[in-house]
Amino acid sequence: MKIADVANEVFMELDQPTSLSIPAIAFWLRTNIGNLNSRLNTTYDIDSTTFEITPDLGHKEKDILKKLYMVHYYDAQLRSSLGAASTDTWVEISSDGTSVRRVNKIQQSQTYQTAKKIELEELEKLVHGYKVSAAAPIQVVGDDTVEGVYSPDYGYTREKE
Repeated sequence: MKIADVANEVFMELDQPTSLSIPAIAFWLRTNIGNLNSRLNTTYDIDSTTFEITPDLGHKEKDILKKLYMVHYYDAQLRSSLGAASTDTWVEISSDGTSVRRVNKIQQSQTYQTAKKIELEELEKLVHGYKVSAAAPIQVVGDDTVEGVYSPDYGYTREKE
């Protein structure tokens, strides 16, 4: 799967924000492939000629990479709204029967904080699920060279004599 396709999916899932573009998302995805490798114990790389991820991402890896971007996006939004909250001194002004109400930046920051927390929890679940499904047993206990005798009276096995 091409990195531009993954970036397009992220852009669409974020509901096409005007402050963001597909090339910017693709750049972030390329530069943060190491984060994916660290979390999944994989060895994905960026091809220096095509700027695509090699080997191709599977569906699970793609979903985790998208979640990594979502966490980054909400973190950036949170930092931006917190910076603006420190300079906002008013929320509502009323005069001559009319009023103007601005969005409360503190409430907006709390919304972004909640969204980031949810995305981070989903990311951790995806990473955990990936690692569990990719895990292979290190050791198989038992002796497969000795045929067992199965007794219908007892729920266990014993060696043949």
